[in-house]
Amino acid sequence: MENTILGFGAMRLPQTDANNPASVKMEETQQMVDYYMEHGFDYFDTSYAYHGETSEDVLKKTLVERYPRESYRIADKIPTWLLTHEKDNERLVDVMLERLGIEYFDVLLIHNINASFINLAESANSFEYIKKAKDEGKALKVGISYHDKADLLDEVLDKYSDIIDVVQLQINFMDWLDGRVQSKKCHEVCVKYGVEVIVMEPVKGGSLVNVSDNVKKAFKDYSDKSIVDWSLRFAASHENISVVLSGMSSLEQMKENCETFKDFEEITHDDYRFLMKMAREIKKTLAIDCSYCGYCVKECEMGIPIPDLFNLYNGEKLHSLQANYGNYGTITAANAPASACTQCGTCIDFCTQKLDIPELLKDVANLFENV
Repeated sequence: MENTILGFGAMRLPQTDANNPASVKMEETQQMVDYYMEHGFDYFDTSYAYHGETSEDVLKKTLVERYPRESYRIADKIPTWLLTHEKDNERLVDVMLERLGIEYFDVLLIHNINASFINLAESANSFEYIKKAKDEGKALKVGISYHDKADLLDEVLDKYSDIIDVVQLQINFMDWLDGRVQSKKCHEVCVKYGVEVIVMEPVKGGSLVNVSDNVKKAFKDYSDKSIVDWSLRFAASHENISVVLSGMSSLEQMKENCETFKDFEEITHDDYRFLMKMAREIKKTLAIDCSYCGYCVKECEMGIPIPDLFNLYNGEKLHSLQANYGNYGTITAANAPASACTQCGTCIDFCTQKLDIPELLKDVANLFENV
């Protein structure tokens, strides 16, 4: 972990309107950028798609226009789902560079490679394109963000190891031994090929904080460190990891996360065993194992706010409260309810957790709409 740092993920920035991802609080985001930079960190991660395609512009205004280019690093991602032709790679990358107001990326990734999107990327020759982008100086490092099982990752790295410098992986103590996400196995594949690993979702979209009282007590009894602290330290305590990204939504979260990396302590063997035990306990109470990334929402033809509804469902299963039903009514007054799902299944290809979203929406509808 010697050179691992905290990365600023620009995916969950503070918003003025929870239902409008483009409504980023610019003043607080700027304060977060300043605090992060003042504490010696420099790695910013964004995407063509984040915050309703406004995340790059937010970074332009809060970072790029205010700091010298050599003082920070920016990683960005080509939206694989928009690739229809080889020429789309350069067209989209030029849009990304323009939005950010920069001439090159420190890291350029092909976004969300999985069993479905690998075909889109290969059909559009995206791997050949990122090599060309690196050769031409548009990117200093290139690679993929990855959301699938280890066997496919092995195939991808075996085929493109001469091109890929970096793999962005979902790593947290909940998913480390999970049979669907396979964080540990995917990490081992990266180590096998000697590629750099960037960690995403170390707190699993915040779901590792919203745990049962019993789990909170167990953490408190074990040490005085927060669950967020444990999550970040777990993610950083593995081989070949250079950056642990955190999608922070407030200045308070920024301060807490910077403190973790200020005097970093790797987890011990006993810590590892404790965290694996906690993962098992959390899984017992988590009805839907959603990371709240929001990729499914963009593809839903009905505009169902799927992560928000799953979050309410998990909350109600954990602590039954009348307020959960009220919140469901509030959310679905402005958006389609769970019962509006047409069962088209498009969202499944985009789910980073491999959830059967249409079936789970039936459960949500049965809980909140049949009362």
